[in-house]
Amino acid sequence: MFLKEFESIVNSRRANRKFAEDIPVPDEVIETGLKHAMLAPNSSNMQLWEFHWIKDAALLNAMTPICLNQTAARTAKHLVAFVTRRDYWKEHAQWNYDLVKKEIGDKEPSKKEKRGLEYYGVMMPLVYRRDWLGIAALIRRIVCFIKGFKNPFMRINGNRDQNIIVHKSCALAAQTFMLSMSAQGFDTCPMEGFDPLRAKKALNLPKAAEITMIVAVGKGTTEGIQGERKRLPFEKTVVVHGTH
Repeated sequence: MFLKEFESIVNSRRANRKFAEDIPVPDEVIETGLKHAMLAPNSSNMQLWEFHWIKDAALLNAMTPICLNQTAARTAKHLVAFVTRRDYWKEHAQWNYDLVKKEIGDKEPSKKEKRGLEYYGVMMPLVYRRDWLGIAALIRRIVCFIKGFKNPFMRINGNRDQNIIVHKSCALAAQTFMLSMSAQGFDTCPMEGFDPLRAKKALNLPKAAEITMIVAVGKGTTEGIQGERKRLPFEKTVVVHGTH
C-alpha cells in the first residue's frame, strides 16, 4: 500500500514552470513541507542549512529578476531558498556534543557515548574548521594522507570538500520538501538559474552562506509541464556489481 502511495507522489512530482494565479498555497502547507525537510538525512546530523521561506509580496517581486525572470518565479505563490550554513558548524557541533553529554548524565559513558563525544568534540572541528592562512586545510590533508595510507579513510582535504558535504545535505532537504509539496497536492520548480550574489543580498545572507537552489511553489498548470518526463534507460543509468 505504501509503495503505491510513494510511487504516486514520485510520479506526480514534476518541475512545473507556471503556476495558477487564482489558487493560493496555504501557509500551513509550506510549514508542513519545511518540517518534513528538517527530517532529511544530513551529514553527521550537523544540519548546516537554513530554509528561507519567501512569502512577502514585495520580496517575491524582487526575487523574480534575480531568478532571471523565469515564469516559475514570476507566478510562484511562495519561494523557498535552500541555503548552506557551513559557518554554523561550531554551534551545531556543540549542540550535538551537549546532547551526548545529556544522555550520559552522571553515569560512566559507554564506548558509543565516548565515540560520540570524540566525534563532535574532535572530528567535527577537524572537518569544518577554516582559517585565513589555510593551516586547518593543511592539517586535514596531512591527517587524511597518514590515516588513509594503508586503510580506507574519509578524505576531506580543502574547503571544496566541505562545500560539497553541506550542499549534498541541503539538496536532500530540498528534495524532501518538494516531495512533501507533491503529497499535499501542490507543485514545485527547483531553480538553479538565479544570480547568487543578488539573491544573497536580497535575503541578507552572510558571505559564508551559499544557496543550493531556490524552489518555486504553487498549484501547477498544464502549461507549466514541458512535455513528457524523459529518462535514460535503466540499463544506461544503473551499474550492477555482482549477480544473485
